[in-house]
Amino acid sequence: MANPIQFRPDQIADEVTSFAKNLGDSLATLTKLDELRPGVTEHEVVYQEDKLALYRFKSPQGKPATISTPLLIVYALVNRPYMTDLQENRSIIRGLLEAGLDVYLIDWGYPDRADRFLDLNDYINGYIDRCVDVIRNRRGQSKINLLGICQGGTFSLCYTAMHQEKVKNLITMVTPVDFKTGDNMLSKWVEHIDIDLLVDTLGNIPGEMLNWTFLNLKPFQLMGQKYVDMVEALKDENSAKNFMQMEKWIFDSPDQAGEAFREFVKEFFQQNKLVNGGLSIGKHQVDLNHIKIPVLNVYATQDHLVPPDASRALQQLIGSKDYQEVTFDGGHIGIYVSGKSQKTIPPAIGHWLADRS
Repeated sequence: MANPIQFRPDQIADEVTSFAKNLGDSLATLTKLDELRPGVTEHEVVYQEDKLALYRFKSPQGKPATISTPLLIVYALVNRPYMTDLQENRSIIRGLLEAGLDVYLIDWGYPDRADRFLDLNDYINGYIDRCVDVIRNRRGQSKINLLGICQGGTFSLCYTAMHQEKVKNLITMVTPVDFKTGDNMLSKWVEHIDIDLLVDTLGNIPGEMLNWTFLNLKPFQLMGQKYVDMVEALKDENSAKNFMQMEKWIFDSPDQAGEAFREFVKEFFQQNKLVNGGLSIGKHQVDLNHIKIPVLNVYATQDHLVPPDASRALQQLIGSKDYQEVTFDGGHIGIYVSGKSQKTIPPAIGHWLADRS
């Protein structure tokens, strides 16, 4: 029988005293922080429609792009896209600019009740297609490069399968393709939910509800231990800024347009139609085997939201003979913000596109 853990009163008192002091120091540090900005790289709005804004980013060094084909980033609907440009030293977008790319990004904005009946056809064959055409017309080019992130990667796969004549190269990052892998906890949670009843009752799906769901995939790590460790993280201004910037993004969760949410959960999570077939968006049939252009698939080996097998399934489903993978030894969030990812992911994308420019 294991020996019981011994707690000495003096040790407990020392720990409580130390924690209280660190907490006081942390609160003092917070009062010194400036207002946190959502995104740090200078950009201009080149197109607007409804809640959507299309950004073009400017190189901090003023360097012109060396890869002539522009790159459009399509982010997920469920979080804000400034995760790709969180801070000066944690910015995938800056890394892509430094790799010589001309970078555009779709900011979906914050849907409200007026957007209740937007569906996947509106988002993919509507908004994304019009943004692609804006960029093509601005640059006088028939095709663009497309980078889809998470749910935005799923959208980008569907878009490319339907409009391949407008896409030169496709990059997917932490993108779910097979929604029924054995380790996909999120898929198991939503498998038996009555999505029709949920959407018919609520209309738009509150961002707070989805955020609570994501946090509860790892409740101890994401809601318990994190705030115990927070006292240490807030002891100096730099680490405090890093922590609070991440907290701002985590809880900045837009509501989801009801019809698009209904379709995405039923067609992808519950019926897994990218794998099983039978997916239609608007007037188009979506068959990933129709994708013949070069594809780069970037995924994280420790991703709890999009398990590696969910992304790796892409290779067997597309028709392209030019398929490559880049793996990142980290999680779903770390691939955007870790120092290791900043040094490896944007250069890898830049080199891959340069070889195909």
